[in-house]
Amino acid sequence: MRHSFSTLAFATSAALAAMAPATAVRAEMFDLETHQPLLVNPDRLQNGAEQPRESAVPRETVAYKGPHGPGTILVSTSERRLYFVLPGGQAIKYGVGVGRPGFEWSGAKTITRKAEWPAWTPPAQMLRRRPDLPRHMEGGIDNPLGARAMYLGSSLYRIHGSNEPDTIGQAVSSGCIRMTNDDVTDLYEHAKVGTKVVVIR
Repeated sequence: MRHSFSTLAFATSAALAAMAPATAVRAEMFDLETHQPLLVNPDRLQNGAEQPRESAVPRETVAYKGPHGPGTILVSTSERRLYFVLPGGQAIKYGVGVGRPGFEWSGAKTITRKAEWPAWTPPAQMLRRRPDLPRHMEGGIDNPLGARAMYLGSSLYRIHGSNEPDTIGQAVSSGCIRMTNDDVTDLYEHAKVGTKVVVIR
């Protein structure tokens, strides 16, 4: 099913940035999925801590003419964009990271749980692929789930923040939908438990 979107206006995430705890990002951090070091721009370092960076993909309000009603989340994995449908034929458009080759999926899910600065327990499937991962990690800026997480039904998938904003707009995850911490915080305020999530390829 094809959905029609056209750009109307850009929105700013500056106000949302103030909502996340001011916590330092260490230069030696590694992405727990890829085990690659996070890229740190020396120009953003101050007293050993990386300073806030701009959103990887600017958030926009766009026109929406598709069949889904207000309050629905649509994810286009080919476009690597997420849309939250608003009343009046509009949607908020966000950049996202999606599943890498072999981890793509599509279908309809429902948000069954929401969490702020969530803890992370890697599923058994991931631990079999990556036995070096921690068995549990408390929430915080080092956590790969980022500032917010929205859990999709009984699946292993989530819409969540990321401590690696440079990956937004890429296919890098194990099937979860990644967003910048600013953007996932914004979406978290719009989306409720029970929200329908439609993923298309």
